[in-house]
Amino acid sequence: MNIISRGIRNAFRNTIRTGSIVVILALSIGLIIAMLAARQGVNDKIETIKASSGNTITVSPAGVRGFEGGGDPLTEDDLASITSIDHVTGIIETLSDRLTTDDTSLNSAVEAGALGERNADTSGVSFTPPAGNMGSSDGGGRSFTPSVQVTGTNNTTTIGGSSTASLTWTAGEAFDATSSDAVAVMGTSLAEANDLSVGDTFTAYDTTFTVVGIYDTGNTFDNNYLYIPLATLQSLSDQEGNVTSATVTVDSSDNLATVTTAIETALGDTADVTNSQDTADATTEPLASVASIALFSLIGALVAGAVIILLTMLMIVRERRREIGVMKAIGASNLSIMWQFIVESLTLTTLGLIVGTLIGVAAATPLTNALVDNSSTSTTTSTTPGMMGGPGGGFRRASQASTQAIQNIQSSVGTTTLAYGLGATLLIAILGSAVPSLMISKIKPADAMRNE
Repeated sequence: MNIISRGIRNAFRNTIRTGSIVVILALSIGLIIAMLAARQGVNDKIETIKASSGNTITVSPAGVRGFEGGGDPLTEDDLASITSIDHVTGIIETLSDRLTTDDTSLNSAVEAGALGERNADTSGVSFTPPAGNMGSSDGGGRSFTPSVQVTGTNNTTTIGGSSTASLTWTAGEAFDATSSDAVAVMGTSLAEANDLSVGDTFTAYDTTFTVVGIYDTGNTFDNNYLYIPLATLQSLSDQEGNVTSATVTVDSSDNLATVTTAIETALGDTADVTNSQDTADATTEPLASVASIALFSLIGALVAGAVIILLTMLMIVRERRREIGVMKAIGASNLSIMWQFIVESLTLTTLGLIVGTLIGVAAATPLTNALVDNSSTSTTTSTTPGMMGGPGGGFRRASQASTQAIQNIQSSVGTTTLAYGLGATLLIAILGSAVPSLMISKIKPADAMRNE
């Protein structure tokens, strides 16, 4: 009987022990495969997020947070200093304002409701509704009518606010963003609330505007927005040259950090500057933690598997000292005996690999999702500067979208993962057989026979 067949046969000499070892090894190898798949899936997601993070920088006035906070708008001089920086290829400028019933004939499509009434502060002082009323306008609380949010922009790609990616035009089209005409586009909710269609008119800032387009984002909040050319809003609202948000495009993502530093230097503490790469890094930070956890778990499972085989083979070698002595006495070399035990070790780990692969395939996705969910919920969402809602809140929206993205990781056990799993199995078998093989080489036939 040759070395290989003897080694395989020896692996089944004690079926109960073999079964127990295979089950334990299968759990260890299954964890290795699941962690390999998790790490691969997480790393792929990190690369995808970073690759799609773009090459933009958001600049907003220091202290501005939507229509809360304070601060001064960005000026023409600020924008000119940004434009003059090397590697800057363009700037998308937006200016946001609120239209009350005194400023426009439009009515908001969003009802105040209990939350709107509770948070209303139109008089400049805090307002707390009477107990049990929650600020409803039905009695006891102050009535509150939400304002219409208007945004002036020099680039129509900003139309749609936080739902730009899902925007569709239900009628008409976008205006010429470089013009100063009294034209506007609005969301379907705002258009329906005011019974307006393309070609109809409304008033704002004592000026008659013509509706040239109506869009739908599938989002009630974003469908309540009004957009007009930037120059038009600046002129009518007496904010010539001012903007409340600027999105700077850089020629390459490799230059984001350099340009960000240059903008911060040029504007000083008058602006908050955040680039898309920083946002992507902040978003993928939980994923990097998951990848590290997967790596440490993988190493732990690998060590555990090697220790299991080591202890098993040590026990087997001790049990077979007499057999080893006899084999040496009849001429078997140390190398041939070692290979016999290595084959036995490989047989056990291969059986563990087969069962472990099934466990790893089944556990890969649940384990990955559990790690990602735990890491995501323990990480506080970054509050980057910018507009809190609607236009100008690009990085807040990107953060929300990326947070959803990291919770949608596809981990699968492919050929690469299986190849690594096979390599781990061989490593477990070799490491587990090293010390027992050394013990075999030191066994002398006479000593083995005498001890028996």
